[in-house]
Amino acid sequence: MNNDNFNYSTTQESESILVKTFLTRVFTWMGAALLISGLVAYVFGTQAELINMIIVQTVKGPSLTGLGMAVSFAPLIFILVMNFGLEKLSLPVLLGCFVLFSITMGMSMSTLMLEYTGAALFKTLLISAGTFGFMAFLGATTKTDLTKMGTYLMMGVFGIFIAIIINMFTHSSGMGFLIDIGGVVIFTGLASFQTQMLKKMALSMGDAGSVQSQKLALNGALSLYLTFLNLFTFLLALGNDRR
Repeated sequence: MNNDNFNYSTTQESESILVKTFLTRVFTWMGAALLISGLVAYVFGTQAELINMIIVQTVKGPSLTGLGMAVSFAPLIFILVMNFGLEKLSLPVLLGCFVLFSITMGMSMSTLMLEYTGAALFKTLLISAGTFGFMAFLGATTKTDLTKMGTYLMMGVFGIFIAIIINMFTHSSGMGFLIDIGGVVIFTGLASFQTQMLKKMALSMGDAGSVQSQKLALNGALSLYLTFLNLFTFLLALGNDRR
């Protein structure tokens, strides 16, 4: 009986170390990516000659340049490459794609500094970080299975983006307000769901130091980055007036 208790305790401890190692790697890479994006966004957003490479003022209003269009689509390309090439590409190549994704996202996000004040961006960043961190902590520690909730949340993501496309043509301020609220709720919930899924993934691997484990951690960091970015964007639109 004592041996059984000892083995059970040892197993729990090893699983705890496995999860901690994996999640630490995920959040470290996510944090590094956000830092890169933030620095690039700040540099481009505060230098007129750089921001003018991405967006220019025309008679009809702001318009993206050729580089601006490329920067807008580049992150999507890197996301597709990383997801579909997870098994075939080496870890250094995937890491390189992740860094380039972070840089191009930062260049794209620099245009937000033309739309919102620095105070609004900083305030929303703090709120987003606090909300995301709290929900991620809940996802990592709760005993409740969030799988069913995650299914509904993913359905909500598709619904939100369909609504965004529709509102591009209708230009309804009321619909836009509901979209922003829905986006905040959905991506707040996704922070918990995705963290719990990453915890389960860690427990199923058995070796946190393997190349495959590191690839999955990098992919997890990408998913959490996108969730955080969407939460930040919807909170920014919901709680702040544009310039």
